[in-house]
Amino acid sequence: MKKILIIEDDLLISSLVQFRLKKDGYETLLVKDGNEGTKAIDTFEPDLIITDVMIPFKNGIEIIHYARKSKPDTPIIVLSSLGEEEKIVLEAFNLGVADFIPKPFNPNELAIRVKRIFR
Repeated sequence: MKKILIIEDDLLISSLVQFRLKKDGYETLLVKDGNEGTKAIDTFEPDLIITDVMIPFKNGIEIIHYARKSKPDTPIIVLSSLGEEEKIVLEAFNLGVADFIPKPFNPNELAIRVKRIFR
């Protein structure tokens, strides 16, 4: 079973994402901030990381940097509100993220993108 780490501080979004991915048979772990996220990268050992850009304590870019050092081959999907700095998104892609999904988004679209990454 593939393991997906979700780092998102918006309770509604994170609950929808977790529900949809569990329905597809993935094991998920949901954390609400960057500190919990970096710990979970090491302890949960995810096959995929889904992270928001704007989260407490460590932002999504810091999460990506951390993941690239400790788990360099783990794919990452970045979630971000429309209007957030385009520069941040470009930096995320330069760090090798697999995908970017602007908020708001349809959880079914996310599920399709996750399946594509695991193919």
